[in-house]
Amino acid sequence: MDYEHLKLHAGPVTKVTLSRPEVRNAMSDVTLKELTACFRALAKDDALRAVVVTGGGKDFCAGADINWMKASGKLPPEEGKRDARLLAEMLKAVDECPVPVIVAAHGNVFGGGLGLVAACDIPLLADDAKMSFSECRLGIMPAVISSWVLPKIGLANARRYYLTGEIFGAKEAVAMGLAHESVKPEELSARADAVAANVLKCGPNAVRAAKALIPGLPSKTLDEQVELTVDTLVRLRSSPEGQEGLAAFLEKRAPEWTR
Repeated sequence: MDYEHLKLHAGPVTKVTLSRPEVRNAMSDVTLKELTACFRALAKDDALRAVVVTGGGKDFCAGADINWMKASGKLPPEEGKRDARLLAEMLKAVDECPVPVIVAAHGNVFGGGLGLVAACDIPLLADDAKMSFSECRLGIMPAVISSWVLPKIGLANARRYYLTGEIFGAKEAVAMGLAHESVKPEELSARADAVAANVLKCGPNAVRAAKALIPGLPSKTLDEQVELTVDTLVRLRSSPEGQEGLAAFLEKRAPEWTR
């Protein structure tokens, strides 16, 4: 599929680049639909091991395309809801991608761009990145992204940064749990590649099973957690991949999936 707002470099580690540098990669309905379609297609690729998302140009993502948002505000309520759901569908597609999604964000990362950061598995930032939940300054609020942002930053941080719209840096983002780490801007791409390389050292099926397990586990009772985790371990341990991994360790060699 050809994309208007994205560039795709396919492979075991697929790279997805937001490609609207002229508007700082602001997200319109077209951008959201393309990201959703892209991640849904990637989810069907059994050979896929990881995804790296970056932004082309000076910024990762300046948030929503204001012209699109303004036009959407004039839609009848039901059409407006369908339009607003585009962002939720995109974030769900990223969140539910069966392999690790690594975001390497630089420059300005505002609004919906922070939703994309929150929906991924491994968010990395450039040291000089500038972030803002800027929606309230536009007379709206960080609504749809909250389902992904709040579990990362918690209510206390949301009470400050949602309500002020102030700009904060990579250090603050890491401290509040929005990103895992920050690096020098010139090292960001290499750091994302290094994280992806670590993923490739792990069993492909094991990584997918781990990603599938994590989100739902906290909501289960202790007994349910034990049953699920025991069943998962037994299944993986007795699988060809599990047997290969254990044998490779004992034989002091690299497992087949790393070759």
